[in-house]
Amino acid sequence: MLVLFSMPNAPSVKYNGFIYPNEETCETAKYEMHEAYNNKPTEYKLATTMNAYCVEFDSFPIAGLNRTGA
Repeated sequence: MLVLFSMPNAPSVKYNGFIYPNEETCETAKYEMHEAYNNKPTEYKLATTMNAYCVEFDSFPIAGLNRTGA
């Protein structure tokens, strides 16, 4: 999941990335991230814009990615 943050007068957009084993897990995390943002105070939302995207792509195997309870 690619998460983008924008703030007034910032020289660029800030970003963060997270890897999930499948699209369903990513969509759930995206929903939860939007819920957390929506629960922030109005002052925060006036000064910060956030959006997230689940981007599917092929990658090399990532050790431990499919472990549960980690």
